[in-house]
Amino acid sequence: MYAEILIEYPTKKIDKYFTYVIPQNLKGIINVGMKVKVPFGNKIINGFVMNIIDIYNASYELKELIEIVDKELILNKELMDLGKYIHEKTLCPLISAYQTMLPSSLKIKDNNIDFNFYKTYLELNKSKDEIKAYLNNYNKVNKQSALLSILLEKERVLKKEYSASVIKSLKEKELIKEVKEQEYRINKNINKETKKHKLNAEQQNAFDIISNCNDNNIFLLEGVTGSGKTEVYLNLIDNCIMQGKTAILLVPEISLTMQIVDRFYDWFGSSVAIFHSALSNGEKYDEYLKIIRGEVKVVIGTRSAIFTPLKNIGIIIIDEEHSDTYKQDNTPRYNAIDVAKERCKSHNAPLVLGSATPTLESRARAIKGVYQHILLTKRAGTGTLPNVEIVDMVEEIKKRNFIFSENLINRINDVLSKDEQVIILLNRRGYSTTINCSNCGFTYKCPNCDITLTYHKSTNNLRCHYCGYVTRKEEKCPNCHEDGLNYLGLGTEKVESELNNLFKDAKIIRMDQDTTSKKGAHERIIEDFRNKKYNILLGTQMISKGLDFPNVTLVGILNADSSLNIPDFRSNEKTFALLYQASGRAGRSNLKGNVVIQTYNPDNFVLKCVQNNDFNSFYNYEMNIRKILKYPPYYYLVSLKVISKDYNEALENATKVSDYLKKNVNDSSVVLGPTTASLFKFNNNYRFQIVVKYRFDNKLSIALKYLDSIFVNNLKANLEIDVEPLHI
Repeated sequence: MYAEILIEYPTKKIDKYFTYVIPQNLKGIINVGMKVKVPFGNKIINGFVMNIIDIYNASYELKELIEIVDKELILNKELMDLGKYIHEKTLCPLISAYQTMLPSSLKIKDNNIDFNFYKTYLELNKSKDEIKAYLNNYNKVNKQSALLSILLEKERVLKKEYSASVIKSLKEKELIKEVKEQEYRINKNINKETKKHKLNAEQQNAFDIISNCNDNNIFLLEGVTGSGKTEVYLNLIDNCIMQGKTAILLVPEISLTMQIVDRFYDWFGSSVAIFHSALSNGEKYDEYLKIIRGEVKVVIGTRSAIFTPLKNIGIIIIDEEHSDTYKQDNTPRYNAIDVAKERCKSHNAPLVLGSATPTLESRARAIKGVYQHILLTKRAGTGTLPNVEIVDMVEEIKKRNFIFSENLINRINDVLSKDEQVIILLNRRGYSTTINCSNCGFTYKCPNCDITLTYHKSTNNLRCHYCGYVTRKEEKCPNCHEDGLNYLGLGTEKVESELNNLFKDAKIIRMDQDTTSKKGAHERIIEDFRNKKYNILLGTQMISKGLDFPNVTLVGILNADSSLNIPDFRSNEKTFALLYQASGRAGRSNLKGNVVIQTYNPDNFVLKCVQNNDFNSFYNYEMNIRKILKYPPYYYLVSLKVISKDYNEALENATKVSDYLKKNVNDSSVVLGPTTASLFKFNNNYRFQIVVKYRFDNKLSIALKYLDSIFVNNLKANLEIDVEPLHI
């Protein structure tokens, strides 16, 4: 017998199966989807078993497969097929598709780390009567007799809680023994009576429609902020479990995982597994084992949780479906929503996409009847939508109010006086976005990416938020050595400093990538703010959606229009979603909420739609622009980036790619470029971009595969293909 193996190297040059002889001792044991060790060249590496065959005619002697790495952890047929789907759709190496399905502790790369977590217990090695007789004869009261007495009562204790010398003595006398058991690092149980809220009429209608679905329909659950979508999710999943099935819930941010998972633990207890990047490798390993062993019914997590090996899936729910984080921006460039659709087809299960601000594509599909559209138009409970004010910062600057308007300062003071809470949103971290010299014009830039470095005052570092380059900030200009450095632009660190100056009695917490880098930081900040240890929560977009704080009555949004100026066809859509979602954090209980949006473009139509809570007007306005310019949802997109360390090589190859596409796609398709990419120089590589707009093009897929194949052997330039990119 022979095994066809996909090896661990994610390169397109060897993106194929290699055949090995199955040794006698593994015949009948080895299965498709197993991780195995094989000889490759002069190395021993890992790979996946893709096929098992009886006959293979080779003109050379085949090597033997060495061993199975883990008999328990197997990619099942569904996931094997899913990997091939991702490989076909994104044109990535097949091994990359399988690698992305596994937590880092289980990836195919060779390692000898045992991620199993064990606890060692002490137990009696003789009968209780024998131990009692021994103690009567022993006639001493010391640590040894104390431990034996405890074991007579408790039967087992943790080894680490007792003296090594005492344990050694009792083991030598064969009175006790050590028992090593595998345990999970995360093991929650229901610890209180769950308060299940009665669904209102709109929520009940949504539940009834979705729960009565018997096939893989796709539902768009569009509900205003605070309309109680999570309560609908809980009931849908509960109904699914009662039918003996399982469920996956995806959320876009780690911070949302932390908040929502407690609700699910209270409801479903240890039947819940969680998956997100803040877990340690060992924790991910444990959660994956629980799923493979069939010990959980619900998986909650960020993008990669869509690949967890749940069986008998009854529903998949994607919360905040408009979020960019569901699309992976490196190889393989998959979208979790597309993967969810495939998994729902496999299990004949419904897919629910939930959002207050769905993507225009999802809204259009719902209107056309491709998705079933369900609306939640009112806030659940006693909450009402907040009052939104727009403040013209041009007028405020005349009053020397550069960061906070007079209106926002007064409202913060009023809220603090009532012992209520405030959220301040600024979607840019750091202290200053640019530092330049007024004397010689020098500007700190990243040497790898040729963009300005962001200053972080707490560490006195300048950082590139693209490639990670870091350098120390000098006190004087490094070019002319004069004291002329100016700190321009605004980041959350600078706003925090200003808040502390203006509101000296307020307790302020900042939540951005800099303050949440340590394990458990998201959870701690959210819990502390919910428990009113802080009056003001300041943060980037990670605080803009999904979070529910009943005591927040004011949201302030700074530099609201900055994202409108990004040269991207989705900039209006992303700005509307960000501002609308952030506004929705206010007034989620019986307390009235207010929102202050500070902008330099107070008459902008997008901002007016946010102010009026009017998604319909924004949708119609933006769809008209998309139709004229041939953008999604009217056209599909493919982005091709040609990348090289040599400028001329990048341009020359990009021109060849563009010329080839123009000759080999349908006449109805539009090929744009090459032009410089929005981030032209990244990590010392020059990047040129070609964009294809198409509707129905039977030639395009063939052309893309051909281009992908010819760049495999190009040593001077790389080609990145992104099918249905979120940004161009």
